[in-house]
Amino acid sequence: MEFLQSERIFNEKYNKKFDGYVQYGTAGFRTKANVLEHVLYRMGILAVLRSKVKNAAIGLMITASHNIGSDNGVKLIDPAGEMLEASWELIATHLANVEDTKLIATIEQIIKEQNVNISTEAVVIIGRDTRESSPALFNAAVIGIQALNGIVKDFAVVTTPQLHYLVVCTNTDSNYGSPTLHGYYEKLSQSFKHIRQSKINNGQYVAELSLDAANGVGAIAAKEFQKYLGTTLTINLYNDGNGELNSMCGADYVKVKQVPPTNFVLKPNVRCVSIDGDADRVIYFYVDENNKFHLLDGDRIAVLVAGYFKELLQECGLTFQFGLVQTAYANGGSTNYISNVLKIPVVCALTGVKHLLSKALEFDIGIYFEANGHGTVVFKDTVIQTLKDTITNSELSTTKKAAALRLLSIIDVINQTVGDAFSDMLLVETILHAKGWSIIDWEKRYDDLPNKQLLVRVSDKNLITTTNAERQCVTPIGIQEEIDKVVSKYRKGRSFVRPSGTEDVVRVYAECEDPNDLNRMITEVALLVYRRAGGIGPEPQLI
Repeated sequence: MEFLQSERIFNEKYNKKFDGYVQYGTAGFRTKANVLEHVLYRMGILAVLRSKVKNAAIGLMITASHNIGSDNGVKLIDPAGEMLEASWELIATHLANVEDTKLIATIEQIIKEQNVNISTEAVVIIGRDTRESSPALFNAAVIGIQALNGIVKDFAVVTTPQLHYLVVCTNTDSNYGSPTLHGYYEKLSQSFKHIRQSKINNGQYVAELSLDAANGVGAIAAKEFQKYLGTTLTINLYNDGNGELNSMCGADYVKVKQVPPTNFVLKPNVRCVSIDGDADRVIYFYVDENNKFHLLDGDRIAVLVAGYFKELLQECGLTFQFGLVQTAYANGGSTNYISNVLKIPVVCALTGVKHLLSKALEFDIGIYFEANGHGTVVFKDTVIQTLKDTITNSELSTTKKAAALRLLSIIDVINQTVGDAFSDMLLVETILHAKGWSIIDWEKRYDDLPNKQLLVRVSDKNLITTTNAERQCVTPIGIQEEIDKVVSKYRKGRSFVRPSGTEDVVRVYAECEDPNDLNRMITEVALLVYRRAGGIGPEPQLI
């Protein structure tokens, strides 16, 4: 193909120097940064091909989210701001791993099999986080894009949700938002301020919080948000980029360890927020007068949002298909509350936002959150139109129209394209303000079951395979029966194991009624995995 005869395709600087196998997983490619240059080069090429197939701009984000600073990664973003189509994940994995001598032939095969119109203009919107390795990987991706004459739109250092937002705004003529960073900050902050109608505090709610930014790109976004929010919400910023990325801080650390982040000033009963390295996860926490740590994670956020939306829908007098999507990591206490108290349909999806989103889109209003704090709310166009019709219906009461207007306004605070730490934070703050609740009032809705997670290092994580939304283990054969036997000894016990989608480990989750039993239970299950799946290193210890 003449299209591929350019010597630019053969770039010795980005030849494959890594003999290991890399895989496009739950969040794209993610591994040690020093083996990724050839992957970024090839993903630049693939982004151009994807753009030509979709006849739309494609996003390319360089980040490793909550991973340690020496890691990095890349993921492609489809035109509507969604994750890359599953069939192209396989294409991406194959392209990343072929030998240099087969690169041209592989690209030609993709063009042929995917019916790529090579004359179509290709646009790639690219962004990166604050890791030291990101500029070099950015250069590799850009050279890959330019090798196939793609147009680069560089937004430099951005959060992952910002890049998703920029992609969908670039590709749509709707009123979703302006495809600029100013447009992003303006949309979310103005909607947030409008809903409050200049009333900063309400009841037990105080318009001030402390934010752990994980020493990542979210610190930059937090400072910008503060400019846009003004006095409407005061953000006291910690781990603002002067320390090591995700080291003893960030949403993943706080969630898994269930302790406050390092370098953080704690005051009793003050709302605290922790985000992750690329600002797509958010969790809340606080310490009480006795210095006891309290965690309010993605489950709590989902329940708060679902309960408030149900109230507004009842006030509007509107009925939609309204549901909530969780994963196996959702605490049993939250699932029970959603089903039996809120009486809202709840379904379980595979871990990974793309799986939750798929289920959420089956509802008119779909709330999806992972327990780690990654999630958002999606609305069908028919919902938005119905709300607009309700507001202008002269036959309806003022109360119903006011509730519809409030719900419509809240939708503009939500980044529907992907889980967004700041959008979700503003959503939580909007609801707490409306209810007049402190963080203690919020926590009182239901009780979590004590829970823990362990990481087990094994010779091959793929020896562990699962079914039933990852809640049951298929292989090694017989291990699920052994796990069930362990769990049966503990009241309200539940445990599951799954290979990580982002790290070379097997994750073990456990919960039960008695916190004193929890350590014994999770260690027993972890030891089963260690012994049955070729554990390496020391036997599992609590993390």
